[in-house]
Amino acid sequence: MKRPKRKGGGANWQDTYGDMVTLLLCFFVLLYSISTIDQVKWANLVRSFNPDAKEVSQVIMDTTIEPGNEEVPGSVQSDQPFDEIYDGLVQEMEKLDVEADVQIVEGEDFQFISYRDKVFFDGDSPVLKKEGKKVLDAFAKVTKKAADSIKEIRVMGHTSQADPKTPNDIGIDRLLSSERSANVVAYIQKKNIIDPANLVSEAYGQFHPIDTFETRQGREKNRRCEILILEKDTAQKSLADYYAEIYGDEGGQGTVTPDQGQTQATEPPKETQTTETQQ
Repeated sequence: MKRPKRKGGGANWQDTYGDMVTLLLCFFVLLYSISTIDQVKWANLVRSFNPDAKEVSQVIMDTTIEPGNEEVPGSVQSDQPFDEIYDGLVQEMEKLDVEADVQIVEGEDFQFISYRDKVFFDGDSPVLKKEGKKVLDAFAKVTKKAADSIKEIRVMGHTSQADPKTPNDIGIDRLLSSERSANVVAYIQKKNIIDPANLVSEAYGQFHPIDTFETRQGREKNRRCEILILEKDTAQKSLADYYAEIYGDEGGQGTVTPDQGQTQATEPPKETQTTETQQ
């Protein structure tokens, strides 16, 4: 009796092995090509899969590519423009020779600039000086490059108590700081940096000093215009928290007593025999 023949149909293990090796080779070739591809080729590859895509990917931040500026995909630099605001502002203030009257602080998720009032305004005036406009032009030039990473720009106006013993007239004091901050915001808005809804004007009068009212130097520090730039996708903190990081625990907390805040002078306080800015 003959032994029945074995039925065929089973795949040869060498065929399966060969297919696997071929697929692995294709996979590594693909990885290699992606690792060395320039930004133009990467953009073309992505568009070949999705021709209707408006944005290629988060890796490619700018679809307008100039020769020599290609970046390798994978080196994501989404937060770099915001970080570069600090260096850009420092350089621009040095060019304008106003760095002595400007304080620039870089935080983890914010940029902070404090300008002495004489940078933008004459004494007791809310009108932007010609020199102040040049400073704001430089500010706009730097921040516009990082506009997509900016959540909000807050401008804060501050005055100083001109007479250490007599608070400023409340109406004049509040109005002056408000007009100054509003004029700075209005000038920035004309530069079309960010959505006007994200430009904020705030006024604090004499009630957030960072130094004493008793000395001329202290009063000069208190008269200032501050700009706080907040990064996108970050939680906003209170002004006290920002001031604690910038000026220290005591900075900006205010040294004006409630009684002083309610006292109203009949005229703007004047300091005798001095040309110092009054508020």
